[in-house]
Amino acid sequence: MAIQIFGTKKCRDTQKTLRYLSERRIPFHFVDLNVKAMSKGELMSIAKSVPMEELIDRESKEFRNRKLKYIGHNIEEALLEFPLMIKTPVLRNGKEACIGYHTDILNRWIKDV
Repeated sequence: MAIQIFGTKKCRDTQKTLRYLSERRIPFHFVDLNVKAMSKGELMSIAKSVPMEELIDRESKEFRNRKLKYIGHNIEEALLEFPLMIKTPVLRNGKEACIGYHTDILNRWIKDV
């Protein structure tokens, strides 16, 4: 299974992750959150490895513009409705997932590919 990357083209960590995998010719699937949001199934799969609370980017323009300081009641709905509020990149490899640019995790996953 190819590594799946959720992010935006403007995100520096997403750019670094894409470059890292491209340079090593590792197959991956990039999903630009500006174009397409995560499905509920994808979000739930990621939430098994990463708590939903950690997926929220409280520094994002989306979070500030929507004044979503009190989304504790239904984080899942908020993340599905406002995908640009998700910290990027979100990396998924099978049942494992992580947030951010982590070469140690990528190297472990590359060995499994």
